[in-house]
Amino acid sequence: MTLSQVWMALYWFWIVLEVWVAVGRRAAKADAAGKDRGTQLLLWAVIVLSLTANGFLRHLALAPMHASESWMKPAALAVLAVGLVVRVAAIVTLGRAFSANVATRSDQQLQRAGLYKIVRHPSYLGMEIIFLAIGLHTMDWVCLAVALVPTTLAVLRRIGVEEEALRGLFGAEYEEYSRTTKRLIPGIY
Repeated sequence: MTLSQVWMALYWFWIVLEVWVAVGRRAAKADAAGKDRGTQLLLWAVIVLSLTANGFLRHLALAPMHASESWMKPAALAVLAVGLVVRVAAIVTLGRAFSANVATRSDQQLQRAGLYKIVRHPSYLGMEIIFLAIGLHTMDWVCLAVALVPTTLAVLRRIGVEEEALRGLFGAEYEEYSRTTKRLIPGIY
């Protein structure tokens, strides 16, 4: 299997994962208090538009990275694999509490195990790592920005809405967790 084939297999695995998350992991209104405020739709729209634009722009080579493909493509593949592992691990750790839309359940517990010890939103960290990999894979600075900047802004909006819902559910416990655990980037943010 070539490097390009491995890239495509992992990329399509990610696409299928995200469709499964969006369709199969949506909290039913009867089961949870919905607090999404349209952020699931916003996130999907921005991801689709950003990655579509990235696909068109990569052929224009507007600002090539001037890096050797012999190390940049394997590096992008490794970053993609890390992003997938982080995203899947976060989803598995939350289990039943994970939903595509921002929703809380009265029986929900605050998760602090696994990657949730390191950052409050490891699922979004995994997504951000995947967007970085997609941008690096193009070997173009403009494409990197198109893959990363709009999606990051949408993810940050989503995190804000999600944190508001979690504060509403867990109160002081979530405030304490917020003081001791960074939001998205370990030790930084």
